Amino acid sequence: MTVALRPDPDALRRQELASFLRSRRERLSPDDVGLTTYGRRRTPGLRREEVAQLAGVGITWYTWLEQGRDINVSVQVLEALARTLHFDRHERAHLMALAGAPDSGALTSCPTVTEGVLAVLEQLEPTPAVIHNARRDILAHNRAYERIFPELAQLPPEERNALWLMFTNPAWRASMPDWESAAPRLVAQFRSAMAEHVAEPVWKGLLTRLLDASPEFAEFWERYEVLGPETGCKRYLHVEVGLLRLDFTHLWLDQRLGTRMTVYTPADDATRQALEILAERHGAVGSTGHAGLAQR
Repeated sequence: MTVALRPDPDALRRQELASFLRSRRERLSPDDVGLTTYGRRRTPGLRREEVAQLAGVGITWYTWLEQGRDINVSVQVLEALARTLHFDRHERAHLMALAGAPDSGALTSCPTVTEGVLAVLEQLEPTPAVIHNARRDILAHNRAYERIFPELAQLPPEERNALWLMFTNPAWRASMPDWESAAPRLVAQFRSAMAEHVAEPVWKGLLTRLLDASPEFAEFWERYEVLGPETGCKRYLHVEVGLLRLDFTHLWLDQRLGTRMTVYTPADDATRQALEILAERHGAVGSTGHAGLAQR
């Protein structure tokens, strides 16, 4: 009888770290780091020995790191690599997560979704609000959020995921006039969040489904870009009231799970009036919507 072996989480994380470093090394040119070169170069970007020299580490050691070998890496060395490869704060945080290094900037854990939190969702009417976890599963939402995305209530729980909807649901995509810029940013945030969950079946399952279902997602995934959570302004096209401009803010409920409540406030008077019109037409009274997903 053949016994299936469980994947080694540490090995998976080392392979992801190796691919991430290699992709970032290849995107930099010698000019970007102040190196003078002569003649043609057969490989894109920087060479391994150039990165090692600039970061002050041994070439053999750095080669092993890009090969995913099990070696000890200090925070100081990781910081040197981050500086050498011109990482921004999101990429640096991703590097530290993949290497299993302590993150001094991590937020403390907060209570997860509770009845009290769900009551807050309802009290925010007519302001749209939704609760996601780090995978972007939609765990709960209020009626105002559902009025922006009315098809959400009809979807099965396994499809109530912002990434899945963005890349596979035509109506969801049509409601986003800035899809071309928003989609790769969401993929980059997903890659960053997955660094701490690369061996978990539910994360790998979602990734496999997305790669199989969407060539566009697969293209963005291969860029190896990473981003942390952002705040800002989103635009939505609503079939009844037209363009909505909404400022969004995250309220963290559990940093370990990445669970957050995202609240969308009107960015202008026209949007505020449009939300009020939707509330009048469809009624602002009612309970919050639940996605039926476990708090994983």
